[in-house]
Amino acid sequence: MKILHVIPSLSPQRGGPTEVALKLVKALRESGVDAEIATTNDDGETLLDVPLYDRTSYQQVPVWFLPRFSPPLKEFIFSSALTQWLWQHIPTYDVLDHHYLFSYAPTCAATIARHHHVPYTVRTMGQLAPWALAQSRLKKQIYTALVERRNLEQAAVIHCTSIGEAADVRNFGIKTPTLTLPLGVELPTLWPDAQAKLRYTYSIAPEVPIVLFLSRLHYKKRPDLLLEALGQLAAQGHNFHLILAGSGDAAYVDSLTELTATLGLADRTTLPGFVTGTAKDLLLQGSDFFVLPSFSENFGIAVAEAMAAGLPVIVTPGVQIAPEIAAAKAGLVVDGLAPLVTALTQLLTAPGLRQQLGANGRQLVTQRYSWQSIAQSLASVYAEIAQLAPNSRYNQAAKV
Repeated sequence: MKILHVIPSLSPQRGGPTEVALKLVKALRESGVDAEIATTNDDGETLLDVPLYDRTSYQQVPVWFLPRFSPPLKEFIFSSALTQWLWQHIPTYDVLDHHYLFSYAPTCAATIARHHHVPYTVRTMGQLAPWALAQSRLKKQIYTALVERRNLEQAAVIHCTSIGEAADVRNFGIKTPTLTLPLGVELPTLWPDAQAKLRYTYSIAPEVPIVLFLSRLHYKKRPDLLLEALGQLAAQGHNFHLILAGSGDAAYVDSLTELTATLGLADRTTLPGFVTGTAKDLLLQGSDFFVLPSFSENFGIAVAEAMAAGLPVIVTPGVQIAPEIAAAKAGLVVDGLAPLVTALTQLLTAPGLRQQLGANGRQLVTQRYSWQSIAQSLASVYAEIAQLAPNSRYNQAAKV
């Protein structure tokens, strides 16, 4: 069985979707599925330094990179080369798996797949949540009327990562079958000296609790709300240090820097920029707790990674795994500035509570978010989809 994942970009600058696509395909391949990715060489404002028009190994995953039209059209990411490649190669796959909505690559792939009678699945990635639909509303309404609704209605399955995301699909008026299957997280090997190493790296005193925000610096994620809440706690005399890790639009990052100064947080806030690898592991394992007060997250991979590292989390109801976090007592779910201030106060002043919530979160990840089990479940769905497609390569091979 041969599966093609189509995603507009694998740029680290694009955040969680990139990491999910790579880890999902890697897990599928380890489960015996011949899965690979087709994408562009997009890297935000620049281009990835990768081979083009050739199947290449990228972070242990086979990827076809095609040149992006430059300058980039934000997240739409047009590529005529990808169009030509898809026309030529889609008939050689049994099932396509499309990541994202309102973007050129998955839209183009869905149209071509229907022409060649190749079934496809869609991951909406939170793009049908009310908050997401409210952004650039008119453009999305036009795009939906022209192409996106048809793409969704004619998909074999829509892969949702939470009950809330599945509800968003139905509320959008789509009756296509949905599969609710969470994303995976790798359980890290915990470093016993992570807290000491992190404090040494960032020159933070041993007794100071470290609050971690690790995500794309974007107004959707509301790092400004976290800063406002911590500003109130600083005025009340609470001791803490905030690490605001991630990259984003330069103007927005500058506005966050100015806000830290205005709130009197400049000397207790570090903005290390985009982090990955061991630097990211150190942040996740050495901090005291994690906060993501986002307007909307279909899953919140960074939240799951924090729990995997044993960190208690503070999230908003917009993070769609918030009900699971609350049920597992792995963190605190809050909505608004005042509740966020209260939750921050609780975790800053109660080390025992932090420890218990963190242990619960790691247990939740172990039980629910294993890449291996998720890949096996998805592989079974692919096989079922391929068997139901009368003209698929999968069925033709079975008849031989």
